[in-house]
Amino acid sequence: MARSDRGGAVVLLDGRSVPARSTRAHVVAGDWVAVDVASDPPEVTAVLERRSALRRRVPGGATADQVLAANVDLVLVVHGLDRPIVPGRLDRSLVLAWESGAVPAVVLTKADLVAEPAEALDEVGAVAPGVDVVATSATTGLGLEEVSRWLAPHRTAVLLGASGVGKSSLVNRLVGTDLQAVRSVRAADGKGRHTTTTRDLVPLPGGGVLLDTPGLRALGLWGEGEGLSRTFADVEDLAGSCRFRDCRHAGEPGCAVQAAVDDGRLDPGRLERFRRLERELTHLELRLDEQARRARDRRVARLYREIKRERRHRPRS
Repeated sequence: MARSDRGGAVVLLDGRSVPARSTRAHVVAGDWVAVDVASDPPEVTAVLERRSALRRRVPGGATADQVLAANVDLVLVVHGLDRPIVPGRLDRSLVLAWESGAVPAVVLTKADLVAEPAEALDEVGAVAPGVDVVATSATTGLGLEEVSRWLAPHRTAVLLGASGVGKSSLVNRLVGTDLQAVRSVRAADGKGRHTTTTRDLVPLPGGGVLLDTPGLRALGLWGEGEGLSRTFADVEDLAGSCRFRDCRHAGEPGCAVQAAVDDGRLDPGRLERFRRLERELTHLELRLDEQARRARDRRVARLYREIKRERRHRPRS
């Protein structure tokens, strides 16, 4: 699936982009689908099981998820160096990436706008230990060869980032043509404009595939916590040496995590961000449990009403 719109889709058939009809609400870009080519237009008839899925919590407080992309190997977290690095947003992006089943990497764009990209690389490396990070420039070509190597020969990557960070410019340079529309950021506040409004699969000359996405403001967490553990593997490793298995790292005796903060091995800001995301996931789990309980109660009540109705209409012997 190259693109999914309401009631319609674009599918890749034998290397060609073909408009198709789709009535399946949950099909997204990156899905492998079965298509009835005898229909006019071709119709999506089935969606194959996904091996990975990038999800976020639906904005607005609802206890539901939104699938942003399917069957991706790599989540490229894109951040523009024309704006300050926000560790909390990087954390969230990495948590969602790990939770998807794909592997994250960080792409810093617009490196030509800063004097020392190496400083930004070090700053991001401290937030994302163990994750590949590269500085790129669509203007000079810096770092593009490394990104291309990540995608070769046949890997699929999704671009995840806010509006205006340079995702579409990155796509155009990797493809070698102005495929995606590009607009400048607003001069007043440096915020991006939503040039990309759909999620599109873009084949690359080297054999890889990029999935360009609209800029995302909200990155609500969704998942069971594996992404948090992998993003904060350093905190999890320290927690394994705490005296108590249920240590909350908030003043308990024998806390190895707090000891690492005290002696400078762990940034206190990183621990606080870990706690904040942990609380968010715990709250989500409680909400989902409550939602499941209410659904179960409704099913039991409906079954009880049906049994009473059957007894009322049962013939008397």
